[in-house]
Amino acid sequence: MDAMNRTPDQSGTRDQGHSTAREAEVRDTPEGATHLAPGTDGTDAADMTDTADVFVVGAGPTGLLLAGDLAEAGLSVTLLERRTDTTSNLTRALAVHARTLEQLDARGLADELVAGGHRISRLRLFGVATLDPTQLASRFPFVLITPQFEVERLLERRARKAGVVFRYDSEVLGLDQDEEGVTVKLRTADGIGSARAAYLVGTDGVRSTIREAVGLPFPGKSVIRSVILADVRLDETPPSPFTVNATGDAFALIGSFGDGWYRVIGWNRHRQADDSAPADLEEAREVTRLALGTDYGMRDARWISRFHSDERQAPQYRVGRVFLAGDAAHVHSPAGGQGMNTGLQDAANLSWKLAAVIRGHSPESLLDSYQAERHPVGKSVLRSSGAILRVALMHSPPGRAVRGVAARIINHLRPVSRRAIRTLSGIAISYPAGPGAHRLAGHRAPDIRLAGGGRLYELLRQGKFVLVTPANEPTGLRPDDARAIPAAWESNRRTALLVRPDGYIAWATDSTAPAERAAALCSALIRWTGAAPVNG
Repeated sequence: MDAMNRTPDQSGTRDQGHSTAREAEVRDTPEGATHLAPGTDGTDAADMTDTADVFVVGAGPTGLLLAGDLAEAGLSVTLLERRTDTTSNLTRALAVHARTLEQLDARGLADELVAGGHRISRLRLFGVATLDPTQLASRFPFVLITPQFEVERLLERRARKAGVVFRYDSEVLGLDQDEEGVTVKLRTADGIGSARAAYLVGTDGVRSTIREAVGLPFPGKSVIRSVILADVRLDETPPSPFTVNATGDAFALIGSFGDGWYRVIGWNRHRQADDSAPADLEEAREVTRLALGTDYGMRDARWISRFHSDERQAPQYRVGRVFLAGDAAHVHSPAGGQGMNTGLQDAANLSWKLAAVIRGHSPESLLDSYQAERHPVGKSVLRSSGAILRVALMHSPPGRAVRGVAARIINHLRPVSRRAIRTLSGIAISYPAGPGAHRLAGHRAPDIRLAGGGRLYELLRQGKFVLVTPANEPTGLRPDDARAIPAAWESNRRTALLVRPDGYIAWATDSTAPAERAAALCSALIRWTGAAPVNG
């Protein structure tokens, strides 16, 4: 089992489920930023008539990335968070996978995040199976171990710079929608009011108020309970910044924050208790010794909690003008460390589509592709993370034998190992392309080296489609056509690619006939971005 990214069962609206507040800790505000709490900007909460293009509900990683993308696209965005602006979040997630780092690279954030984290080049599953991220064809052939609050810090800074309005202490009580927009009812420190936006996205976690407000069920079940979670000091340094093992009767994970504090997550089959039952340092020590053989001199816990993990998925991610993303849409076993990563990729998929529709560049039907593309990914993550967890916790002799066979297959069959790490990292994710599409359509675009020395993901920072064509050949774009940024291969590759703002290939052709290629490109641009050239 390579990661445990779940959270204590506490109140809060952060994405991916339960509270993520860093206990007894006040969040730093980026230099020059201000928190716009109701009543502090001249607006009386009881008579609130705010409007925006998009409301994002829940200021966790998913909501922050989504809001920042929309604001950078020129939309008015308000982020509603029920916490106060002085209540910070307990970090939960530790693992950032390669595909998520690519998405952050497309926003100019990856290098800074990587510089402050730990790179892991080997992942252990079931205690003995090993996955090798270094074989990934990515600029980020590793798993980055870094606390979730560092991801949030970068995303919040970007969102504020882009102009996102943050409204803390604003709890959504309900909503109504019509053909033109969504009206939300809000409770703030100053009373109850309402606000209206063209669209709303719920990134408010496993107990999502937005999901309940639109009447969507959240079918599934709890898969593991009484997991202990603690931040501690250690007298002895573990052999790796990310140490994990499972024995069948217990598992434990120790992850380094890089500042002398360590995250410990553990489960003991023989010590099951309700989430509300108190947890203490001795229990954390015990489960760590059972799974890892030592507790590394564990001491000085700054907080300890107990939680459970569910496997659930909403049947729909869209109801009219309301969307769900992150744990509001899906929650799964923490095995594999895919929780925060999946939510961030939900946001990357939805943001450019919402921007294109609101700005009139694309038809409303484009928004339906969010469900078609991301719901199967959520379902796949539920299956894969659940399988990792169940195999790791097998404790009967037949179960241990199955785990041993699975480990040997992963360790010795390279195609199986490669597929497993591509799946876990998100690199293998692809989307339906439709009949007759080029074999590359729907697949992730690698970070192509471009003529002139640039990279594809640097161009994607502009939030637009990128058209990559053979060098020294006409692109087929009109000079005033701002729907795509033209670029050329550094290599002698002859394929032409139209890459979406989220880094997936929308269209490709191997044709070298200029007229034929131009006609096909025109059809692709009409499908994805509208018929007429758009300036700006």
